[in-house]
Amino acid sequence: MPTAALFAALLIQTPPASPPDLSWMAGYWLDCSGGREASETWSDPRAGLSVGHAVTVSDGEAAFEVSHIGPTPQGFAYVAQPGGAPPTAFVLVESGPGRAVFANPQNDFPTRVIYERDGNALKARIEGEIEGQARSMEWNFRTAPLNTRCPA
Repeated sequence: MPTAALFAALLIQTPPASPPDLSWMAGYWLDCSGGREASETWSDPRAGLSVGHAVTVSDGEAAFEVSHIGPTPQGFAYVAQPGGAPPTAFVLVESGPGRAVFANPQNDFPTRVIYERDGNALKARIEGEIEGQARSMEWNFRTAPLNTRCPA
């Protein structure tokens, strides 16, 4: 049997890896720090797919991102579309209870997306380089009832 055919046969016989349990991300999350109002909403995983959206209001301007986490041709990934831009996939490189790290070294910024849950807190962090300098942004969310707003 040619090597390519043998490899293809092995792939067909290998059961697909089960998706990681990211149910700990589900819910409505709010961050009222730094003079901004940022919220993220994540669905519970269904057949390995979670769907999310984020809204940030700062200085009277609103920005949004639509995203999902699930199977992609690149592997299990976080797929972001900030402001309706074309999708960018960040492949899952690490996961465990309350932590998931996604990476895309070819993206300009960020190259890593990290989520960590601790009780009623969800930390989201993006990392990478801008003009050769290490940069990051972080959000410290708290669970909140759906559509809760920051105090005026």
